Amino acid sequence: MNGSQQSAPSARSQLRRSELISTGRKLFANTSYDALSMDDIASHAGVAKGLIYYYFKNKRGYYLAIVEDSVRELVTLAASDPELPRATRVQRTVEAYLRFAQENGAAYRTIINGGVGFDTQVQAIRDVVRDGLVLTLAEGAYGTQDIPAIARLALLGWLSSVEWLTLEWLGHQELRLEIPRDLLVRMLRHTLDTIEEFAPECPSPPPDPDWRPVTGREDADGAAESPRG
Repeated sequence: MNGSQQSAPSARSQLRRSELISTGRKLFANTSYDALSMDDIASHAGVAKGLIYYYFKNKRGYYLAIVEDSVRELVTLAASDPELPRATRVQRTVEAYLRFAQENGAAYRTIINGGVGFDTQVQAIRDVVRDGLVLTLAEGAYGTQDIPAIARLALLGWLSSVEWLTLEWLGHQELRLEIPRDLLVRMLRHTLDTIEEFAPECPSPPPDPDWRPVTGREDADGAAESPRG
């Protein structure tokens, strides 16, 4: 048996697993963990329930795989467009984060809230998100992921604010996405300026001259143009 024949079953298996995760992401996007049974999931996926058990062992394993897949997408989206100016990359990172939360509400809440009770596996997934986003922000702001401890601490503090502001926004989406995005970008700007005061080797990137934030009044009047940053 040649190498391609040996790898074919594994490739098919990985494809089927990916398809099940994709289906699960759609099902769990805004539906709680407890609201869907394995029978519901199998019916929506068009497969026998045993196939899901084969790949993921149980419902919890399936859900954790979905959350982990969502996390990878979130970090990848935030790290996109590496050729953009640094200030613009930071703004795009914030916007990608908010869009992901908006489109994957239930999974996002699970990641940030840590599951039911103290769930060490979900906590570990959340740590991966935070570490990935801090490194992405550092790369966007400073062109390197090698930053001093004080800078990392400040970015983690800002990210904690992001998490809870986003959770609140998900419950009040009469505010269009540009409002929390621009609010968080301004908060990040203050954080980066403060980091520079404590760590001069981490100069705050210059603002994007083409970026014009939306204001609350403009949003209320529905007259604001979408910022270009």
